[in-house]
Amino acid sequence: MHIESVADLDHRLAGGARRLGSWRVHRLDLVGRAGELLARDVRGAAFLGCTFAPGDDDALSAAGALVLPDVNASPLDVYRPHLYTPDELFDRTPYSRSLDARTYAWAQRVPGRDDTLAAALHDHAIDEALAQFVSGRRIVGVMGGHALARDEPAYAEAARLGRALGQTLVVATGGGPGAMEAANLGGRLAALDVSALETALEILAEVPSYRPSIDAWASCARTAVAGQPEPTTTLGVPTWHYGHEPPNLFATAIAKYVRNATREAVLLEVCDAGIVFLPGAAGTVQEVFQDACENYYAEETSVAPMVLVGRRHWTRTVPTWPLLQALAKGRPMESRVHLVDTVDEAAALLAG
Repeated sequence: MHIESVADLDHRLAGGARRLGSWRVHRLDLVGRAGELLARDVRGAAFLGCTFAPGDDDALSAAGALVLPDVNASPLDVYRPHLYTPDELFDRTPYSRSLDARTYAWAQRVPGRDDTLAAALHDHAIDEALAQFVSGRRIVGVMGGHALARDEPAYAEAARLGRALGQTLVVATGGGPGAMEAANLGGRLAALDVSALETALEILAEVPSYRPSIDAWASCARTAVAGQPEPTTTLGVPTWHYGHEPPNLFATAIAKYVRNATREAVLLEVCDAGIVFLPGAAGTVQEVFQDACENYYAEETSVAPMVLVGRRHWTRTVPTWPLLQALAKGRPMESRVHLVDTVDEAAALLAG
């Protein structure tokens, strides 16, 4: 039970709450409130980044509560109980003043002890929030190049793939621009007529890239989906390690991590319905073989399908497919590794 306002705290206490063991109290000013809290059973309760009168935090700890301090070294809420929304990350204009940009600037400096603690606590909070998000959902991943421009035919193809997959599954991407943005866009509009996607693509083509202006790129994205009905759920999992690339605004839930290694592993892990790999470069190749490694050692019932789109790209431009075939041969994963030419073929393999 997450308590995120003093009003909610007072309401629950006034309602007769006596055992607070499941409570997670976030960043509240609790000066002078320890007495009424200690009148209850606080064993197992967690007070995360709250402010207390001197000695009250020690009294709560002695009574069995977990009291973790505020970490002022970062612009992040390191105890946040929910995934991000695009509006939270793009909370100010211009973009350089936004939470996303401020956090990237913080993440680039030489870390001190408080910085590393803040990063670890934040990413742990995102882990927990993401676990809640994926529970009960089937997640399909779409991986692809970040450099794909909005006015390229391959961008539209990635968006159509996201739309096809999003009708039965939750589309997850690395949360950045390019093919990732396109797939999140398609997933977001999956419940609407295809004309809604076509209209959005026409608008987006007017600002093909986040360079030279992230603000123009983000504003165009908002315009492209303005007035649309409630979006279909879609997930982005970006990282501030690549913070020079802004997160896309089409993922309805964003699990943004400080540490890229954690983000890469988590993104592949949550995609239990399989992953589509669109043409990409080093980052996408890394994801192919990281996913292949998990499938190589997995129990047969845990192997998730892998679909590579673009025969020429994966056999000649970046000849990944021959090695992937060799790894899969004779393993439970062999029948679940596919090479196709079109996004329609990829969607047919996974959407059902």
